[in-house]
Amino acid sequence: MAQGDQDDHAQDHQQSDQQGQQDANASKNQKKRSPLVRIVLLLLVVLAVVGIGLYWFLTRNDIDTDDAYTAGRKISIAPHVNGYVTKLLVNDNQFVHRGELLVSIDDRDYLASLHKAQASVQQAESNMSAYRLLLAVAHKNFPGQLVTAQGSLSAAQARLFKAETDYKRQHSVSRAATTQQDIDYSRAALEEAKAQVMQAQGQLTQAEPVKENVANADARVDQEKAALASAQADLEQAELNLGWTQIRAPHDGWISQRNVEQGDFVQTGQEMFSIVEPEIWITANYKETQLARMRPGQQVDIEVDAYPQLHLHGHVDSLQLGSGQSFSAFPPENATGNFVKTVQRIPVKILIDSGLDQNIPLALGLSVEPTVYVK
Repeated sequence: MAQGDQDDHAQDHQQSDQQGQQDANASKNQKKRSPLVRIVLLLLVVLAVVGIGLYWFLTRNDIDTDDAYTAGRKISIAPHVNGYVTKLLVNDNQFVHRGELLVSIDDRDYLASLHKAQASVQQAESNMSAYRLLLAVAHKNFPGQLVTAQGSLSAAQARLFKAETDYKRQHSVSRAATTQQDIDYSRAALEEAKAQVMQAQGQLTQAEPVKENVANADARVDQEKAALASAQADLEQAELNLGWTQIRAPHDGWISQRNVEQGDFVQTGQEMFSIVEPEIWITANYKETQLARMRPGQQVDIEVDAYPQLHLHGHVDSLQLGSGQSFSAFPPENATGNFVKTVQRIPVKILIDSGLDQNIPLALGLSVEPTVYVK
């Protein structure tokens, strides 16, 4: 029993010596590996710092934002005249060319108005010709009538003088030297001469206002000129109204937001649809802290979220002189109440120079990510 205990004690002592030897060896190996680990960690830190510095160096002149969208011109198409739509020649999202017929409005009422206006112009032209002729006659006849009236009065006055002289002679001689018949004749001649003078004076009175008569003729011609001008204006308006029943595309573009159907009654100014022009640009809302080195003309790379395969290239066109809040309907009033400073964003217009695909037209309002190079 004692011999067995001694053997167990010897075995335990031997195992303890082996464990101590292993721990010593592990401690030596750890001391050997510790500088290597430190070197590796140091290299990793250096590489990270170099990588960060290299990334900063390569991108220090790049200014990007994800608050950017495609923009373009959208033209609202509305009729100038009222009427029923007789022809609708476009569909949603259809591409149309400038001058292409889009919509026809019932033109029968406007055609009748045109014929009426044409007749009014013809009548006014006829009246104008007649009164111009009367004016020419007035310029020629009224002065002649005055001269004739003056001559007639002079002749009548001469006859009156002769009649008065004869009458006085008949009464100044003795009864034996004349007859009752001669006396009666001289009296009748005197009365007739007086009547002729009165008649000539009346004719002269009528003929004297030559300027007034000519002015009246001129005024009537002016009235007819105004009537003719009014009729011609009505004719021009009727022609415009008739032409406006044919609605054509003012520019190339795509039909969008169509809200009219054939047979609908449309009114003046009622929006029927819009035309989106092919020219597209980018409106990028950059932070005010990003604008210090941004200038028109700088190159821009553009990524489109909807079409990752597109790589667009463009340039800065202009910077808006005002933040988005400045042009809002209710701009903030910072003079009252508590104030919390927020970074403002300024819209920057970017024109696309290359990279577009004709088979992939960009819609308005697509999200894009532009990067401006501000070297």
